[in-house]
Amino acid sequence: MTGFDRAALARIEEAMRDAARTEILPRFRHLGAGDIHEKNGPLDVVTVADQAAERRITAALTAAFPGCVVVGEEATAANPDLPKALATADLAFVVDPIDGTANFADGMPLFAVMVAAVRRGETIASAILDPISDDISLALRGEGAWSATPGGRTTDLHVAAPVPLSQMTGKFSWRYMPPAMGAVACRNIPKIRATWDWRCAGHEYRLLAAGGCHYLLYYRALPWDHAPGVLLLQESGGFAATYDGTPYSPAHLGGGLLCTTDRESFHAFREAVLP
Repeated sequence: MTGFDRAALARIEEAMRDAARTEILPRFRHLGAGDIHEKNGPLDVVTVADQAAERRITAALTAAFPGCVVVGEEATAANPDLPKALATADLAFVVDPIDGTANFADGMPLFAVMVAAVRRGETIASAILDPISDDISLALRGEGAWSATPGGRTTDLHVAAPVPLSQMTGKFSWRYMPPAMGAVACRNIPKIRATWDWRCAGHEYRLLAAGGCHYLLYYRALPWDHAPGVLLLQESGGFAATYDGTPYSPAHLGGGLLCTTDRESFHAFREAVLP
C-alpha cells in the first residue's frame, strides 16, 4: 500500500477529463497553421492544445495536492532540470497533456492524456485517458489495474499469456537507437511475428495491459511517455525493464525500455533481437 488511494486517483482523473473537455477536444481538427510548432524537428511537434492542457492540469493538481511537484512535458522543454525532482520529491506528478501529438495534429483520433503520481522515484498511481472514447485506464501500486467506461463499467486488466518469440506481436521503435544498434535490431525483426507503431505510447500501453499484444520496444525513456504506462503494465501482470534488465524508474532517462508479458519473454526478446 502506498497511501495514495482511489479518491486521490479520482482527483487526477477529474483534472484530466476537464483538460480534455475544455482545451483538447475543442481544438481537435480545428488547429490553424500557427497552432503547431516543431520542437526538435518535423517528427517532434507541440500544439497550443498541448500547452493549454498542461497548464490546466498543472493548476488542478497543485490545487488538489498542495506542495506537489508537477513535471510536465512542455514545462520540461522550458526547464530541462525539472525531471530531477522525480528522484526525491515526496509527491510529484508526471504529465503528458497530449501523448501522440503528431496524430492529434494530423487529425487522427489516436492520442491520450497521461498522468503518473511518483513518490521518491517510484510510480504509485497512473491514469491514461482516451479523450475520443472518454474511457480511462487506471492503476494503483499494489492494487491492480483496470479500465473504466463513461458509464462507470470497470474491467480488470490482465496481460496476455506468454507466447514463443515467433508468435509475439507489438510495438517496435528503433528510430532513436544509435545506428549500429538500430541496424542489428531491424535485421532481427523477422524473428518476431509482427510489429507496428501507433505513434502513441498511451494507447500502446493500454493494449499491452489489456492482453492485445506481447511486447513494446522503445529507446527513449522520457518519464511522461512511460511512467504511466509501465505501472499500468506492471499492475496488469507484465514486466518492464531497461535493455540491461535494470528495473524501470521514472527518474532514469536512458537505457532503452522493453516491456513484455513476463520476465521470461523479456529475456527471450532481448537476447534474440537486441545487440
